[in-house]
Amino acid sequence: MKRFIDLASRSLLTSLDPERAHALSIAALKTGVPLSCPPPASQRLSRTLAGLHFPNPLGMAAGFDKNAEVPDALLRLGFGFAECGTVTPRPQEGNPRPRVFRLIEERAVINRLGFNNEGHQSAYSRLLARAPHGGIVGVNIGANRDSADRIADYEEGVRVFSTVASYLAVNISSPNTAGLRALQERQALGELLSRVMAARDRQNRGLGAPTPVFLKIAPDLSEAALADIAAEVLDKRVDGLIVSNTTLSRRGVRDPAGGEPGGLSGAPLFARSTRVLARMRRLIGPWLPIIGVGGVDSAETALEKIRAGADLVQLYTGMIYEGPGLAARILREMDAYLESRGVTSIAEIRDSRVEAWAAQPLD
Repeated sequence: MKRFIDLASRSLLTSLDPERAHALSIAALKTGVPLSCPPPASQRLSRTLAGLHFPNPLGMAAGFDKNAEVPDALLRLGFGFAECGTVTPRPQEGNPRPRVFRLIEERAVINRLGFNNEGHQSAYSRLLARAPHGGIVGVNIGANRDSADRIADYEEGVRVFSTVASYLAVNISSPNTAGLRALQERQALGELLSRVMAARDRQNRGLGAPTPVFLKIAPDLSEAALADIAAEVLDKRVDGLIVSNTTLSRRGVRDPAGGEPGGLSGAPLFARSTRVLARMRRLIGPWLPIIGVGGVDSAETALEKIRAGADLVQLYTGMIYEGPGLAARILREMDAYLESRGVTSIAEIRDSRVEAWAAQPLD
């Protein structure tokens, strides 16, 4: 029955304008009506990372719940954590429409949304109200497109959300805000991370364990750029990495909509993002947590991210094509895979294919 609901919802939503379909998905989750049955908790799938206990390694990526409207509904679908945002200090409309395009045969999406969101205060109010519910809810912070000091916008995001977020994700890798990815260059990144980590420490002083900070990077980076990012992340004692955001590459994409500008997500991103993930794992060593993102739409793709060096994984585009039951289905199949092989913790398979993925060319 749940699979039928998934197929019916997919058919309905993919027949609508993408942004209209997204709004309906949020509205459906707000009703509280169960859209999927989460699997039973499994100790094999749990992880403790950056001081946080994740009941399972599967999360909803940023971009779905931009304004922190439905994090608890996402957790009820089975996700071990949900990431809200990207949120900017001031509300902004984003780029002109149309700005989201489905590539159905490719199981992909191109978006050039441009950090459309309601701003810090709206998201903060919702997160403050839901805080007693518990669960791991991260906040992905960004900068307004017309900001005079983009790093100050990230500092402000840290100040606002440190007390209501389980972790903070610093998003400098969206391709849809002009010049934003320049913050990944070493000198700018060093200043950004210094100021962000200092703001985090000031905000959490005297309040116990500091809120973990993760850096979200692009998949469209050279070997040298990856090495620079790894060096700065280690030097500034960032708590983890998210690898990766959407890509500007259209390698292998045949759909005519592939010519639209914007960031590509979904199945075509899997290989590139996983190669970058494996390289970052080799560069930063075994201890720093990494969240692997890009093309996760099944238990096998989720497991492969972990084999390539991820501790946790996130998805978004996969749910567009598979429906709200995808998280539960992935978790059941991951747990069955581990049980069938006598693996007591999913951490045991991490890095088992790092070298194989890292040896592949980036392009």
